[in-house]
Amino acid sequence: MSDASPHDAPPSQYLTLNLAHEEYGVDILAVREIRGWTPVTRIPQAPAYVLGVLNLRGAIVPVIDMRLRFGLPREAYTANTVTVIVAVAGRNFGVVVDAVSDVLDVDAANLRPVPDMGTTVDTAYLKGLTAVDERMVLLLDVDKLLQPQDAQMLEAALPAVADVKAVA
Repeated sequence: MSDASPHDAPPSQYLTLNLAHEEYGVDILAVREIRGWTPVTRIPQAPAYVLGVLNLRGAIVPVIDMRLRFGLPREAYTANTVTVIVAVAGRNFGVVVDAVSDVLDVDAANLRPVPDMGTTVDTAYLKGLTAVDERMVLLLDVDKLLQPQDAQMLEAALPAVADVKAVA
């Protein structure tokens, strides 16, 4: 048996994202790429937060707007707007955020449970929070950003979108 405690575990790294004046962290191991905003191809009858798809080196990647996903007002996309490509359950998808900041090292001892109030985000999308200097960073659970029914709808729609792109 090991005498290791959670305090001995190496820190986890999180890419920090800015969204509506709040800071969120995404596990760096889920991040595949950070890209500037580029227009996407809309998917008919997709939920409002699903902007569409983009072609990422031959792969069709669904893109969601995190502001819309969290019920925040839509903002104009600017030079700071980025699409972060993340891997969830073996599939890449893009999340559009206002900006990215930096990479944080988060020790397990500094991870706090999510309170039931005080954030603009449904706490089901969060796996914890941490204090960095004088600010709080909400740590996102990327596996919960897409609802299962939305993921199924996207899976069904993607082959049709890919066929249209192949013909175009």
